[in-house]
Amino acid sequence: MFDVQSGMITAGLLLARARPRGLCSRMANRAADWLRQAERDLGHAGHASADGYFEWACFAAQQAAEKAVKAVHEHLRGEGWGHVVSKLLRELPPESGVSEEIEDAALRLDKLYTLTRYPNGFESGTPGDFYTKGEAAAAITDASTIIEFCRRAIS
Repeated sequence: MFDVQSGMITAGLLLARARPRGLCSRMANRAADWLRQAERDLGHAGHASADGYFEWACFAAQQAAEKAVKAVHEHLRGEGWGHVVSKLLRELPPESGVSEEIEDAALRLDKLYTLTRYPNGFESGTPGDFYTKGEAAAAITDASTIIEFCRRAIS
């Protein structure tokens, strides 16, 4: 539950102050944490693929790229909102140097955010019936490319 007057989010015993957009300069910079989690998500994508869970490998790769780009936003004292990697990249300052290769990788990963998880995205069957080893490998490659770009951007 969100209390408008106090700006607090309550969930059971947990309390956290809502972080308004654009006010990151007063908060600790968490770019390294976002990037570290992106790298863990990429590792998870590799494990999921090796175990034959290609839909989860694709989703984890998308998540890895999303978190890496959010690390750049955080590094720049901004805050990326949403889950569309290509949009998060477009919202970076022009001097960030987002190449066409990075944009294309993001667009491919954006298509993996929902359909990889929900059976109602297909006429019948589950996402696991529709994703292949090759698609998982391509997603992992795309995420790796974006993570490397983001790593350079914050170093």
